[in-house]
Amino acid sequence: MAASLRGASYLPPSASTASVRSSLPRFPSSVKCSRLTPPCIPQLFFQRVKGRTSPPVLNISYSGIASPICASSVPEQLRSAKEDIKDLLRTTFSHPILVRLGWHDAGTYNKNIEEWPKRGGANGSLRFEIELKHAANAGLVNALKLLEPIKDKYSELTYADLFQLASATAVEEAGGPKIPMKYGRVDVSGPEECPEEGRLPDAGPPSPADHLRDVFYRMGLSDKEIVALSGAHTLGRARLERSGWGKPETKYTKDGPGAPGGQSWTVKWLKFDNSYFKDIKERRDEDLLVLPTDAILFEDPSFKVYAEKYAENQEAFFRDYAEAHAKLSNLGAKFDPPEGLVIDDGPAKAAPEKFEAAKYSYQKRELSDTMKQKIRAEYEAVGGSPDKPLQSNYFLDIMIVIGVLAILTSLLGNGN
Repeated sequence: MAASLRGASYLPPSASTASVRSSLPRFPSSVKCSRLTPPCIPQLFFQRVKGRTSPPVLNISYSGIASPICASSVPEQLRSAKEDIKDLLRTTFSHPILVRLGWHDAGTYNKNIEEWPKRGGANGSLRFEIELKHAANAGLVNALKLLEPIKDKYSELTYADLFQLASATAVEEAGGPKIPMKYGRVDVSGPEECPEEGRLPDAGPPSPADHLRDVFYRMGLSDKEIVALSGAHTLGRARLERSGWGKPETKYTKDGPGAPGGQSWTVKWLKFDNSYFKDIKERRDEDLLVLPTDAILFEDPSFKVYAEKYAENQEAFFRDYAEAHAKLSNLGAKFDPPEGLVIDDGPAKAAPEKFEAAKYSYQKRELSDTMKQKIRAEYEAVGGSPDKPLQSNYFLDIMIVIGVLAILTSLLGNGN
């Protein structure tokens, strides 16, 4: 994920720590519902700060929503919310923290627990104070603050979907791959349904490779997916005062954008590309951050295969990252409808019908192979193809030709 859970906390440019402490999201006491059914990660999920085991205490007093929730999101509102998130990203440069938000809501999943929501995962539980105060989630209240106006505007949108929509949109808007997302996630209804603390990764465990595997295997993720998701650290910065990791500032972060300071993993830390892997491999710039869970990607034999590949081939990284991010975003989720909703391409469209000459036979007589070939040749001569429908201005002409040929075939057949 773009930001570490605990190893790197990100404060959006538009908010200061002081303002966050005094002005937390004021989520509505109820949610209007309408039931319409028509990542990292390693660093994104840190639990402990180097040298301490609990996050800075925030004077907060909100408990999220314990009243009725929506069973599932409405496609039209999902599409509109995505456009609003794009606008938000253009003005706040909050890509890293929004990626981290989606990862942390999903990253509590335990594949060994079948019951929902005890199994954790992408269920919107991170909106409740009890989970927000987990050490790994320090600073994520800022992401909720940013998304509050969008949630208020689109009441028929679940938190679980909003978190994942924001995360995937942030990756795409930063120049990353398009994530094959689906929506329709159901929210948990109260803080008693939040997972226990301790399910997210640390930044500097004694045995980084074993720790990453313990955490991500529990989620059902593979070595390839661990490395691919780690590549999201191409986005974001770590802040020493919040995480215990990173420099107070570097030549890449002292001027922002947004609130200055912190240490980034990459030079262009708001651009999603494969520079994370290149920079870790080269280790030539002391102003770039390399955590123990980053360095291990080029030291562990299995991880190294993928890390080397992604350092050399950005296309391969984008492909594997998109698949891993989509998988992560679905972990533990309960969907309504069960198959989920796809919004990116608008209403579902029927695939173009393939051309089959046999469909143009006269009455019940099947055309000969020779006649089928002639019809196909005529069809393709005016711009058609087996996989592409004809342009509308040719349709009448080709139908006339086919009709005439069919009649001639019938007459010739009757004459025998």
